Amino acid sequence: MWGYADVQIKTKNVILNLFQDPILQVTCMMSCRNKFGMTNLISVKSKKRMTNNLLNIKTLGELKQTNYRSRSVKDELRENLILQLQKHEGGFEGIVGYEDTVIPDLQTAILSRHNILLLGLRGQAKTRIARLLVNLLDEYIPYIEGSELFDDPLNPISWYGHNQVEIHGDNTPIGWIHRSERYTEKLATPDVTVADLIGDVDPIKAATLKLTYSDERVLHFGLIPRAHRGIFVINELPDLQARIQVSLFNILQEKDIQIRGFKLRLPLDIQFVFTANPEDYTNRGSIVTPLKDRIESQILTHYPRSVEISRKITQQEASITPGQRATVEADGLVKDLVEQIAFEARNSEYIDKKSGVSARLTISAFENLISNAERRMLINGEKSTFVRISDFLGVIPAITGKIELVYEGELEGPAKVANILVGKAIKTLMVQYFPDPEKAKKSKKTSPYAAITAWFSDANNLALNDDLPLQDYKKALNSVSGLKDVIKAFHPKLSENQQLLLMEFVLHGLAEFSQLNKGFLDNGFAFSDMFDSLFNLQPDDDEDLDLDNDRY
Repeated sequence: MWGYADVQIKTKNVILNLFQDPILQVTCMMSCRNKFGMTNLISVKSKKRMTNNLLNIKTLGELKQTNYRSRSVKDELRENLILQLQKHEGGFEGIVGYEDTVIPDLQTAILSRHNILLLGLRGQAKTRIARLLVNLLDEYIPYIEGSELFDDPLNPISWYGHNQVEIHGDNTPIGWIHRSERYTEKLATPDVTVADLIGDVDPIKAATLKLTYSDERVLHFGLIPRAHRGIFVINELPDLQARIQVSLFNILQEKDIQIRGFKLRLPLDIQFVFTANPEDYTNRGSIVTPLKDRIESQILTHYPRSVEISRKITQQEASITPGQRATVEADGLVKDLVEQIAFEARNSEYIDKKSGVSARLTISAFENLISNAERRMLINGEKSTFVRISDFLGVIPAITGKIELVYEGELEGPAKVANILVGKAIKTLMVQYFPDPEKAKKSKKTSPYAAITAWFSDANNLALNDDLPLQDYKKALNSVSGLKDVIKAFHPKLSENQQLLLMEFVLHGLAEFSQLNKGFLDNGFAFSDMFDSLFNLQPDDDEDLDLDNDRY
């Protein structure tokens, strides 16, 4: 009697021995796996051998002997996606937060063999999603060697392809193209022409080959025909001039192209993917209605819907060196603060909501945060350090370039708006880590922050520069009465670095709840009593505490 493992081994050997046809091997082994559940039937070694067998096929006659069948690129994407879904494989690696929204819509569009429009604000991974579609293509496909359109050997569409098959027959030489070479991407800019995308007559070629302009061979094909049997992506579609968009009508609907006066029909086989910002935001142009009508599926993207998802994206994308990871400690609090800044920006009255706040903001901000801490470590000759709240001064340049301000924001200035966003993020997280200072102040019980505010009421001040050595930083924070006690009361099991971080965080949080005064220095912050600052601040004394006079 054969056991289940014996059946697997013997079935595999029968398939590999009886079917020398590499394409039949793949088909039969896939069928066996689906029927008997043999998930490990195809080993890496077997896959490599089958790939090598494919690449050894060099002529049309040899290809015909393998029972190879032509299929459109949309059918190819569909069938490979079906296999992926049946195996419960994720696909679209690196795309986070779209598992229940964008990805199902995208898979539905692929199964429907639709051209796709990804519509969303900047920094929503539209281009990355388009590039990942390549993984759904076959690893290699055959083409007639020398063809600039990568003609299918069994279904050529160009003059060159037809001519090669007519002359050589089964001896027509073929090559194999990898799926990475079947992806073409074009950024739509105002200077893009029909010739760039579709093609034009090449007078030099006509003169060189001594051909008339009525001969198909004088044509120089553009990017779209050269993407035949592949994926073609146009980024920022509204930026394409209306007359250029019109040139895409026939390609999308009738599957042919028009070049000047030529009566040329090329049944191009292309999966089109377009990306665009919403039309109500971009004033640079719009998608003409007939073109939009020809794009079968429009998929809306969105920003991360939670801090946890946003944080995962940032940690995945941030370019942090191994040296920085080893020497700079970044607590979960500061990581959440970076993400919260973006959430505050998307709801801010100073920022244009139609413009959006890109996920690149948090990525750049986190990189600057780590680098600012690293800079302090290097200046002070320390071997390691941790990110402090004062290091958030270093993220201001990463914020100001990635927000588009409305009129009220322009009046405040980008740097001041960035500081306001950081402050709001601190205020939001303060109540997640500690009791609400406002409620604690109104409560009949003694506020846990009473000792801290009392210390500042006694005419004490505290300055925290972002380049303070660790011992000076520690000494400054420990000088504030009651500050360390608050941390121990609500977060008793912390390392010393985490304690110091939360001690500074509490000071910033109390300032955001108007229980302390926070002034901005050239390279740090100064804390003082709220009421003392209001009543005793002299005109000549506000030089260091004025937000408008900080280094930004």
